[in-house]
Amino acid sequence: MTPNRRDFLRTAGAVSAGLALVGSSACTPDVGRDGLTPKRLLVLGGTGFIGPHMVRYAVERGHEVSIFTRGRSDAELPAGVERLIGDRNDDHTALEGRTWDVVLDNNAQDYRWVQKSTELLKDAVDQYLFVSSISAYELEGFGWEFKDRILMEPLVDESFKRISPPEDWMDGDDAPYGLMKTLSEDIVHAAFPGHTTVVRPGLIVGPGDQTDRFTYWPVRIDEGGEVLAPGNPLHANQIIDQRDLTEWIVRLAENGTTGDFHGVGPDYRLTMGEMLEQIGTVASNPFELTWVPEDFLESHGVAPWRDLPTWIPGDALMFVTYEKAVDAGLTFRPLSVTARDTLEWDKTRPAEERANRGFGWSREREREILQAWNTSRA
Repeated sequence: MTPNRRDFLRTAGAVSAGLALVGSSACTPDVGRDGLTPKRLLVLGGTGFIGPHMVRYAVERGHEVSIFTRGRSDAELPAGVERLIGDRNDDHTALEGRTWDVVLDNNAQDYRWVQKSTELLKDAVDQYLFVSSISAYELEGFGWEFKDRILMEPLVDESFKRISPPEDWMDGDDAPYGLMKTLSEDIVHAAFPGHTTVVRPGLIVGPGDQTDRFTYWPVRIDEGGEVLAPGNPLHANQIIDQRDLTEWIVRLAENGTTGDFHGVGPDYRLTMGEMLEQIGTVASNPFELTWVPEDFLESHGVAPWRDLPTWIPGDALMFVTYEKAVDAGLTFRPLSVTARDTLEWDKTRPAEERANRGFGWSREREREILQAWNTSRA
């Protein structure tokens, strides 16, 4: 049987250990920051939202980093990062004949990309870390269906049922986002049995997030005045700073940690009320939160998540388990720091981009609903 790269690494490790017993300093690996043994990391992506910080942190930790992209984004990365150009659809030439210790797949938008990358790299790396999503779970309802449910304990852990293909689905067919992720997870596990790490993030936020799914709130609260706060402030909520997520992913790679994990935060039950209050600690202008009940918002055609981001009342995916990830080393900076840094970053964005945000309703629409609510209570 022809040995693959994993066989080689195990053999090499045993040989190195044996030589160390007889005092061979020539076989002692280089030791990087904090006593870490540097690894060669291949990042599939690296220039989008979560990629640049992941790359910078890995380099700071002493790792050797290659990124594989189409070369269309000019992200600011440290000197020495190897930039490999190709296309996950049909051009993997730059990866052929190369080896790395770990691949960090953070931009797989299509399970067919993962089929190609795992086939190419299954004997070229020892560990495959795949960034999936909690959207991989099969849940019924979205929006107002569970508006009256206050989740005190998570309903979803890492073993919860995931989305599966419909009966008439065939390999090669297109798939919606959640199914794309479950298919990709299964492909990686099959190609790297016992050597796969799956991270399922929830809502990723922080500086650099151009979706405005969280950014809406620091910006709006910083403007001051009467701010419409949606529904019951006791509803559970989860967000994770992209820097906390990516730093943890790098540490999972350097430690060789495998398994399936939720990349969510913080490490306690965060509520919508607490989230807005912590954001308010970095606001520049006086503000007042006016909490408007779900029934009233629903009756006025307000859309959870789209009109008022980071909010789907009672949704099971707004509060999933986090303990396994914390036990594996996931840590969190204060939410107020995330809010402050997001706000400062937002102020550097082009005016046109800030005027055409991807999520969050207009100030006119907010005033309309606030006026209607205040009038109803008069």
